[in-house]
Amino acid sequence: MNPGVTFESIAGLAEAKRLLKEAVVLPLYMPEYFQGIRRPWKGVLLFGPPGTGKTLLAKSVATECDTTFFNVSSSTLASKYRGESERLVRLLFDMARHFAPSTIFVDEVDSLCSARGGANEHEASRRIKSEFLVQMDGMNSVAAPDGEAGGAARMVMVLAATNFPWELDEAMRRRLEKRVYIPLPDEAARPALFEINLDGIDRAPDLDLAALARRTDGYSGADITNICRDASMMSMRRITAGLSLDALKNLSKEQIKQPVTLSPLPS
Repeated sequence: MNPGVTFESIAGLAEAKRLLKEAVVLPLYMPEYFQGIRRPWKGVLLFGPPGTGKTLLAKSVATECDTTFFNVSSSTLASKYRGESERLVRLLFDMARHFAPSTIFVDEVDSLCSARGGANEHEASRRIKSEFLVQMDGMNSVAAPDGEAGGAARMVMVLAATNFPWELDEAMRRRLEKRVYIPLPDEAARPALFEINLDGIDRAPDLDLAALARRTDGYSGADITNICRDASMMSMRRITAGLSLDALKNLSKEQIKQPVTLSPLPS
């Protein structure tokens, strides 16, 4: 599938976008340059606080590259039958090679590839980690079909995201050679986040997005999205406060269509 998310639809994160273009997008368009020591990375790890846009960035990479996108998690590959999880991992990479160029995105990779050797680690968990590591080792060498040039253009890229990079297995960290930190949005990016989330919503003239950005220092992109969702409901709350169910049924769309303001609900 193609996620349909572009870099332009994500506010801020200019440095992360630049690094991802260099690591993933350019090798597809300039395969003759990315050879030898400049060969494409086996995998890219996106890490940072929750809600900062790691999953959106992964989807935007697949869209910009126009690659086949496989979105997997630990639950996708889990099975109660012995050997079935490893088989699913092999099938995933076989499909990715068949539909190359492709992107395998592993969200919350720490839940799938946490450190091996723990006292409470199950044998099945260790086997699936080992299979994942083996498949990552062999994927670039067989990405191009026999007799076809342009191995870089037919590559399989593994993108992984986590909030806890220190919990990853050391071997997995080594294979995710390029690591990109995704920070909380800065003051320059936060107004753009408000703008994106309030797109299509009527706003009062006194709604100062720059002032809101200054007041939301330390908020993630997901936090700002929740603020905007809550604010978009305020006009409806003002109008429906104290009304009976019969009165609510008779309200028209025009009556509840009021702009978002900075005014709080009356106490």
